[in-house]
This record gives sequence, C-alpha cells and structure tokens, in this order.
Amino acid sequence: MNIGIVSQWWPPEPASYIPHDLANDLTARGHSVRVLTGFPNYPDGVIYPGYRQRWNERSHRDGVTVQRMPLYASHDASPPRRAANYLSFAATSSAAALRYFADVDVIYTYLTPATAAVAGTILKTLRRIPSVIHVQDLWPETVTGSAMVPEGRVGRTVDAMLHAVMRQLYRWTTSIAVIAPTMRDLVIRRGAKADNVRVVLNWADETLFRPVEATDQARREIGYRDRCTIMYAGTIGPLQNIEASVRAAAASQDAMDLVLVGSGIAQDAAQTLTAELGATNIRFRGRRPAADMPVLYAAADYQLVTLRNLPIFHGTIPSKLQAALSCGSPVVTSVPGDCAQIVEEHGIGLACAPDDWRGLAERFQHAAKLSRAEHNEMALRARETYDSRMSRRAGVDQIEDMLIEAAVSRREAR
Repeated sequence: MNIGIVSQWWPPEPASYIPHDLANDLTARGHSVRVLTGFPNYPDGVIYPGYRQRWNERSHRDGVTVQRMPLYASHDASPPRRAANYLSFAATSSAAALRYFADVDVIYTYLTPATAAVAGTILKTLRRIPSVIHVQDLWPETVTGSAMVPEGRVGRTVDAMLHAVMRQLYRWTTSIAVIAPTMRDLVIRRGAKADNVRVVLNWADETLFRPVEATDQARREIGYRDRCTIMYAGTIGPLQNIEASVRAAAASQDAMDLVLVGSGIAQDAAQTLTAELGATNIRFRGRRPAADMPVLYAAADYQLVTLRNLPIFHGTIPSKLQAALSCGSPVVTSVPGDCAQIVEEHGIGLACAPDDWRGLAERFQHAAKLSRAEHNEMALRARETYDSRMSRRAGVDQIEDMLIEAAVSRREAR
C-alpha cells in the first residue's frame, strides 16, 4: 500500500516521534511511505542549524522519503506569528501534495495543529484519496483557550468559525483516530460518524522511555532519602497547577518527598510558596535532558501527573502518563477526565480530583503507606498496561488497520 503522511513536525523536532515511528514501522511492514513536513523549528521558532528553507527538499532514510516545505518559523507568544506558522505550512504542504501524493492509496495526517489537515482534505475532495486524521488536541479550544485569540466579540467570532471548520473536517474525513475516550465522544457530537472514530492511545518515545535500574547517582540527583519519593517531571506552568502539588506535599512532610524536575513560568511562584510554607520535603532540580529521565524515574517511587480542571483536558491523556508507565513507574494523578479512570481501572497508581490539594495530600500519604510489595505489584501492572494498551506496537497495529480499511473503501467505491 502507498501511504502519504502529513505532519508539520518531524525529527529532529522533539514533538514528532509518533508520526516518525509510524512511518518507520509501516515501512518495515512492507508499505511504501512518503512524508510531507516542514523545516524543523520547534520549540524555539528558529530553523535548526544545518537546514536552509527551500522548495521540495527531499531526503531518504530507512526506506522513507521525506519532503520538506518552507514555512514561517515562529513559536512565540505573538498570535499573528503563530497563525502564520500554522497557515504557511498548510499552504505549502497543500501545494506540494497535489503532485507528491498523486498516486497514494491513503493519507494519514498527524493533527496538531489542525491546519495540517488542509492537504489531505484537498486531495480527498479533488482526487477522492481517503484520509485518516490522528487528532492530538481539540480545536477550537486549543486556540480559543490560549492567548492566540482575544476575548470578546472577536474571540466569539473566531470560535464559531473554527467550530464550523472542524465539524466539516470531521464529516469529510474517512477515519479519525483520537487519543482518549472522552475525545471520541466529543468528536462524534461535533459531526463525525461514530463508526469512523477509533480510540488509539498515544505511545511514549520508546527509544528513550523504558524500564531501567536506579543508580546511586540518580538517587543523589533527586535527593532520595530512603522514603516515599514522588517526582513531577515536565513544564512548571499555570496549566499544571503546581501550587496544589506544593501545598499537598507541604501537608505531607512527615510521609514523603516531592521532587520537581523541569522549569516554566510558574516555577518562581512555586519556589516562593514552598519557602512560605516551610516545606523541607520539596526539591526543585531544574530541567534535565530527556535521555536522563528514565533513570531519574527509576530513582523515585511514583510519577506525578497533574493538570488543571479545564474542559480542554477532559478529553486528553497527558503524555507524562505513557512515559511513566513505559518505564514501569506507578503514578499519582490529579487530572480531569479519562486519565484518572485508566489509572484506577488498571490499578497502576492513585488518583484524585484535579485542583484539590487536600485530596492530593491524602493520595501522597496513602502512597507512602503502601508496602514495598504493593508498590512493586503496582509497578508491574503499570508496565503491563502500557504494553497492552499504549505501546508503539499496539498503536501502529490500530492505525495500520484504519489505513487499510480506508484504502479498501476507496477501491470498493469505484
């Protein structure tokens, strides 16, 4: 089968491992794969060293052909520049797709941003090439819930326009993969046919995240004190509500330690709050390279997954969950929606309601009371759950099925 893949992100960008893994695995399974992407500039909005933007730059690696198209490089806080980044790739990829994907059997689009779907939509309309989209975040909420859109009448107008566009996209697309059960329900309510939507949980970057043994050096780095240690790894920002985690840990000083590995705009406030509360069991360790994280995970007892209680997150499963489970680490979660249900259903950690620091403190203290045997059983279930439901193999299997079904539907319609 000839497969076209559209993804605005591609290696060496860090946000690109899912479409990259998919391309490599489909090629290994005997399919012919061509990729249409942009020039790498995420997350700083600057074209990476060694790349120069030009039309139709192609490369071949591991059997996959990759064509890069120019775009406006920007990832700063400016709404016009961010819009230009998204729309420029939509325009250049669509122009290239008409010839580059002329003979493919099906097109897969990694849907973040949603504007990446333009090329596939045009080809489905003009040449009846079936399209499979892999929805990673919900539009318009991703846009209207950020600083990209002003409040008031302009914001309401943009919201209405994007809702209309997304409803049409969901109706036209042959098949839709979504990353959480709640997202599936929402996409169906917004116009997709129920039979066309399938939940495909994201996988972790398995070249990095895997079970490893803890080292003495890693324990020293996180300040392990031979008692329950819970680690938060990632962005320290307002959406993660680190303040609640600090308050919960401060209320649990006799039971556990909280280690925060990462950085962000809310870090200074979190450190100030830690000092005000007199919490001696909270440590900030700054950012670490992704390659260092598995051994740091192993040095802690649990990974903390936390998000604010916002509508946009009810249909989202944070990537931190897959990374932790892939390493065989149990989790403590304070997240709305599907994430908590998965944790509780499979017995892979402890969950509480989001934005509830007292409930989170109770979960911290519960985690500290579990025996080593109970912790180890939970860790084993974590890895087993990842293998069966979230692994790269499981995800690629499902997406390959969707691509084959879409291609067959086109042949049967002729």
